[in-house]
This record gives sequence, C-alpha cells and structure tokens, in this order.
Amino acid sequence: MNGKKRLLSLALSMMVLATIGIATATAKPKGEKPVADLPKCPVMDEPVDFRVNTITDEGPVYFCCKMCVSKFNKDPKKYAEKTKAQLATLAKRERVQVTCPISGESIDKDVHVGEGDDRVYFCCGKCKAKYKASPEKYTAKLAASYTYQTRCPIMGGKINPTSHMKLASGEMVYFCCPGCDKKLLKDPGKYVKSLNEQGYGFDAKDIKNAEDK
Repeated sequence: MNGKKRLLSLALSMMVLATIGIATATAKPKGEKPVADLPKCPVMDEPVDFRVNTITDEGPVYFCCKMCVSKFNKDPKKYAEKTKAQLATLAKRERVQVTCPISGESIDKDVHVGEGDDRVYFCCGKCKAKYKASPEKYTAKLAASYTYQTRCPIMGGKINPTSHMKLASGEMVYFCCPGCDKKLLKDPGKYVKSLNEQGYGFDAKDIKNAEDK
C-alpha cells in the first residue's frame, strides 16, 4: 500500500512540474511589449531604418540602407507601387510630431491649428500664420515633422517632443522626461535595443551627444 502511495505521489509531482514547465515556456517575460512590424523598403523589400530616407512630394520615403536611396532617386517611378504601399503602412503607424513643418525647429505645444488628433504644431506664431495661409505648400514638410520613435528608450513611456538629445550624427533621440538622456549616454548598450525595435538602427557607439563631439 505504501508503495502504491509513493508511486501516486511521484506521478502527481511529475504532472505539477510538467504544468509549471508549460506555463513558463509559454508566458511572456514581465514587461515585454509587442513591437509592430516595420514598413518595407521599396527597393529591397527589407524592414526600413527610419534614419535612412529621402523626401518626396508626398513626404519621406524610408529605406533599409543608403544604397537603396541612390537607386530610388535614379528612377522613383520604378518603385512607385511599393512606395505607395509603404505610405499606406505608415499612415496606420503611431507617430509623434516633433518639429515645426515651416522652420524645422522644435515645436511649442501652445502654438497649433486644429483640434485633437488633427492638431498641427509650430515653433512660433509666424510659422502658424504661414501654414494657415497655404497649408498645401507644406504637405511634405509636415509629413517629415513626425518621428516614429514614439517610446522613450529608457522608461518605455510615450515621448515628450520637447525632451530630446541631438547626437553627434545630427540625429535626434526623444525621451519621456529630462534625465533619461543622461541614462542613455551612461549605458547606451543597455537601451539601444528599444530604439532598434522602433526602427532606428543605432549601435551603442552611435550614441554620442552632439555637445561632446
């Protein structure tokens, strides 16, 4: 009888361990966030790097590498259909306006036209007036005034357009609040993955403040 009990106890223990193993294998790590698929390069059909782009009348077109920019610029019509597909994908992707479509300077959240999700922000009242007079003139510049780096690489929260750091390369990285920039500079290898997942192909060695250049 004792032998049967030991066998039953052993069988139950094995079932419990198997259940734990399955749960551990299928559960996502705590805090893991899904990352949306990146748009495809119209030349190579590879995921884009948002740092690599060229401006068209419709706005920026993004590529996987600089070589593709040269190919595209030589014959844009050749890639028209895939460019159209990329623009359609981008229209559904989350983005944040970070620069004025007139001057290219940082936006002032108190200076804007429109309401809600249709708001367009500017750096000053003069730029706002220029846009209101002829908004169709600034279609491409407005499209280029957004970033698809919408999450802070340190805290994971939504970025604040006024909290940013200019890298030595001239590129911008955005944060949720002041102080996150110092954490990125201190340990870029720890946080650069978040930027990569959002489509910004930085290496740790790229994270150098422009002021330190």
